[in-house]
Amino acid sequence: PASAETPPTDIVIEPTLTRRAPELIERAGFRDKKTLLVCDANTHKALAERLLHELGTGVTPVILEQPHADAQTANLIRNPDVEAYIAVGSGTINDLCKYASHLEGKPYIVFPTAPSMNGYISANASITINGHKKSLPAQLPQAVYCDLSVLAAAPIRLIRSGLGDSICRPTAQADWLLSHLLLGTPYDPLPFAFLEPYEGDLQKAADKLAARTPYAIELLTRTLLASGLGMVASGGSYPASQGEHLIAHTMEMKHGSTLPLTYHGEQIAVTTLLMAELQHSMLEKPVRLRRHPNWLDLAAGYLGENMREELHEAAHSKFARVEQSIEEINDMLSSERSRIRDAIEHVLLPTAHIEHVLKSAGVPTTAEELGWDSTQLNDAMHHACYMRDRFTFLDLI
Repeated sequence: PASAETPPTDIVIEPTLTRRAPELIERAGFRDKKTLLVCDANTHKALAERLLHELGTGVTPVILEQPHADAQTANLIRNPDVEAYIAVGSGTINDLCKYASHLEGKPYIVFPTAPSMNGYISANASITINGHKKSLPAQLPQAVYCDLSVLAAAPIRLIRSGLGDSICRPTAQADWLLSHLLLGTPYDPLPFAFLEPYEGDLQKAADKLAARTPYAIELLTRTLLASGLGMVASGGSYPASQGEHLIAHTMEMKHGSTLPLTYHGEQIAVTTLLMAELQHSMLEKPVRLRRHPNWLDLAAGYLGENMREELHEAAHSKFARVEQSIEEINDMLSSERSRIRDAIEHVLLPTAHIEHVLKSAGVPTTAEELGWDSTQLNDAMHHACYMRDRFTFLDLI
């Protein structure tokens, strides 16, 4: 069950924080610790250079060149002599530091440089291992220090990406609730209560993000942090990552090296619209769950035989559980269809509303805008259910 307790993370959101860096480092308990500051060339210029000037010689910088959130890069920043880590960046830098510091058993704090994703406060990291993108156990930061002037100055695509990452709340909640209703898996509405003070206002102010309006930037930042709190409360990424994320991850695993550069939230904006359309469509008509005796062959045939063991580890337990209960599930889909439909429709938003919010902020809404091939995306959508132990509307296709 989810817990309403506040996680042990110090959250500071202010118009500017740079000159308070020494005070904040002390506040986090990092003073006099041998600390590694991790950034890349862009975030070094955006914030890390000024932080290092304020912090002096007690902090050693590591500037990564074009970092990737994978096991190899995480190992590069692991250092048994280091006592603490400071992440200065957004998705990739934060995931690398939270994962590496977890493996080393050392604390870390993060200075976000873009309101681009919801993973600043979460105890999991999205890390690629042997070509398979996984959500791995990591750790919470000791503190998240948000300088709104830095966040507002981030590249506009990263700001739009943050909106894209936050817009999946209804589709993720619908998938999580579906799994609970059909399979009896845990579900808790608490994470979504964290979002209620911000979600509606952010969507109304989405058209102000491109102008970097302080009110809109702060709303986006608070929404993303609240989403992270929800993941902590639920003990996983369940309330913020379901079918829409599975589709995006599947596209990256299958076609990553050939895809144009896009940001995570841009991808999620497009896949959220796909999931919303799918969910609304399936709720309008009777559906039945099919058996998948050859799911592993289909998955390995799609991604490659070298991925068979990884895929089995990732999703075997889900398919075994479904196979044992498929008759009961289909009975529920028939006899309790109205109850299931009403419960899930209650948490959804109209697809047209989601599309309007995204377009008002200039966020991509189609595969073409991402530079993705629509046929490849359709194939990814039909194979995504094989990628993780997570039951979603994709399992009903």
